[in-house]
Amino acid sequence: MAGAFLEIDLGLKRVPRDDLDANARAWVATVEETMDTTGIEDPDGVRGTWHVKAGRLTNGQKQQFSNAVDELANWFRRHLDGAED
Repeated sequence: MAGAFLEIDLGLKRVPRDDLDANARAWVATVEETMDTTGIEDPDGVRGTWHVKAGRLTNGQKQQFSNAVDELANWFRRHLDGAED
């Protein structure tokens, strides 16, 4: 899951939030909140904070994250399909 965090982080860095509608901004907020590592420490200094954070997520949090990522992917797909017309 930490690998997904990296890929999503890289993708979202290039997305101007003003280009998103309210739903997409809400999904981005869910994703970013789930990935937030504020206050998370990697005690061994080898795994990384995203790995630690991912390991602490509940099944409900994982499901919410997954749903938000799926909804964002669908939103971008629709948005890009509409832009090509």
